Amino acid sequence: MSPTAPPLTVLTGPEVARQIEGARPDCMEAVRAAYLIHDAGQDSLPHSAFLRFPHRPADRVIALPAYLGADADLAGLKWISSFPANTGHGLNRASAVLLLNDATNGYAFACLESSLISAARTAASAVLAAQELVGSRTARRIGFVGAGLIASHVRAFFHDLDWSVGGYRVFDLVPDSAERFAAELAASGAGDVAVSDSAEKLFADCDLIVLATVAGVPHLHDPALLAHHPVVLHLSLRDLAPQVVLAADNFTDDVEHAVRERTSLHLTEQQEGHRGFLTGTLGDLLTGRVRRDPGRAAVFSPFGLGILDLAVGRWVYDRAVAAGAGQSFPDFHPAR
Repeated sequence: MSPTAPPLTVLTGPEVARQIEGARPDCMEAVRAAYLIHDAGQDSLPHSAFLRFPHRPADRVIALPAYLGADADLAGLKWISSFPANTGHGLNRASAVLLLNDATNGYAFACLESSLISAARTAASAVLAAQELVGSRTARRIGFVGAGLIASHVRAFFHDLDWSVGGYRVFDLVPDSAERFAAELAASGAGDVAVSDSAEKLFADCDLIVLATVAGVPHLHDPALLAHHPVVLHLSLRDLAPQVVLAADNFTDDVEHAVRERTSLHLTEQQEGHRGFLTGTLGDLLTGRVRRDPGRAAVFSPFGLGILDLAVGRWVYDRAVAAGAGQSFPDFHPAR
């Protein structure tokens, strides 16, 4: 019998959400496994390609190709857009699709809505790093600077991973967004929840801080923000001025990916002329090669690796197909 091309399965946003909801500990384990594969050098991770618009500098679309080796043996591509003005029109800032390819024959076998996958893998990565840097699943108070989709996903991972948290602080340049997110936290059972009137005040009140903004240039300039040695999850990558970066132990997911595209780490390299301010990677933390100095602040600035999208996308796909979800197109690929 002649070989046939595989079908293509399409998973919508609601179908993806159903697989993530209630299974976040397993999702984080998929992310942990991907980081260890990356640390072992068993992947391929070209630089992301940024499509920018000369007349709209705030907007961009990014392509993240990747291959995840070892037992995963999976290739794919995330195509994700960021249009910040969308939020003023009732739309999400980010939209994305993820293609999964069979690494043995190159055929795409799945197309998934991926803004949720991207948010979940970012949140799982952040909470995994927090666990490694804090040394436990506890925080006196967690602060969120930026109260959008990513912040909501990070909060959900903290909750579902059973973190013991004494309280929350929220700051957003849009007061309504901060109030909405604070109300969500309170409704989830968090006791001590308050909206801060500045990012600086929030830093002072919290020992674990999540930066999840759409900042394109640094807006936090005072190294004294880190005087009490907090852990900072710098998910938006461009919030911290170089003098703040230099006041901390700095960790990332991949140095070559994170020190580019005018991230805070990139700006610090340009100022200092070297990368000696980088302490290590999350892979270093997971394998025990590097430990955080508890006498200094720790900042985790992950660029966001395409292999994480593959790992979470495949995990979602397997769960969805087992549950009978998704629409399959047997004749999507043309016959030979």
